[in-house]
Amino acid sequence: MPCLARCSARQSRERRDSPGDTRPVQDVTQGFAQHGVSGIRHGRTLPFTQVGPALELRNVSLNRDSTVILDNVDWNAHPGEHWIILGANGSGKTSLMRIAALYLHPSAGEVIVTGERLGDTDVRTLRRRVAYMSAAFATELRPQLRAFEVVMTAKHAALEPWWHSYDETDRRRAIVCLQHMGVDHLAEREISTLSSGEQQRVFLARTRMNAPAIVLLDEPSGRLDLGGREQLVRAIDDTIASDPNLASAIVTHHVDEIPTKATHLLALKRGKVLDSGPIGETLTSDLLSTIFEFPLRVERRTDGRFSARPG
Repeated sequence: MPCLARCSARQSRERRDSPGDTRPVQDVTQGFAQHGVSGIRHGRTLPFTQVGPALELRNVSLNRDSTVILDNVDWNAHPGEHWIILGANGSGKTSLMRIAALYLHPSAGEVIVTGERLGDTDVRTLRRRVAYMSAAFATELRPQLRAFEVVMTAKHAALEPWWHSYDETDRRRAIVCLQHMGVDHLAEREISTLSSGEQQRVFLARTRMNAPAIVLLDEPSGRLDLGGREQLVRAIDDTIASDPNLASAIVTHHVDEIPTKATHLLALKRGKVLDSGPIGETLTSDLLSTIFEFPLRVERRTDGRFSARPG
């Protein structure tokens, strides 16, 4: 069956079979009491019961002048699903993530976060439910920001601490998020003085600040060397495993960067969905060869990671 047909059939089946996750969202600050943090959720009315997808994109398209960047994309991510967005350069991956993160408006279609549609709800409220990290994030920050401030400002989906009020509880919460990533000793360091690997772990800690419904990571290892990349992949796996109700999506074009906890794959080619579904069913040699227009063989190693080679 062709990829597009298989994708449509599988997505229809998943919509019918998925009743939604009615479990309350787990508090990311579990255990914070020992650090003097009460576990309250800032900026959102939580805990809440999440029914249905954490994120839905319905018939989303994006055009720039006469160029079609995304073409009628349907995608949804439920609690507990961890998606890999795979595609060659120019396939629309980053544009898709920026739309999902509510920083880019589609030309057509709907974006729905935890059941609330973009346009019907204040975008600032919705952004607190979506944690977004990109490889270019470091270039958007003031170099003098300290690591704990980078994390703490996620409370309001902000980049500076000047425009909102923060208290000692927020600071302690940020420190614990850094601790979960093993970089709490860097809390007072200016972000510009950290290595690329340290910065990425700080940014990953930032995604935990608001107990989001979904975490979106756009090529998070793009600036890292081999050692830094492996450390980050492990940290992402730990983040995924920390909350059974969390949804996530990671953009990559390297299958060896896929964490072991990944559950689903969305494959893009020239702005269209090529295939979508459980990663064990969809990530095949044929699909990978089609994506990159080169004969490739994909294998799953005994440790659960993927690798690819010419084939």
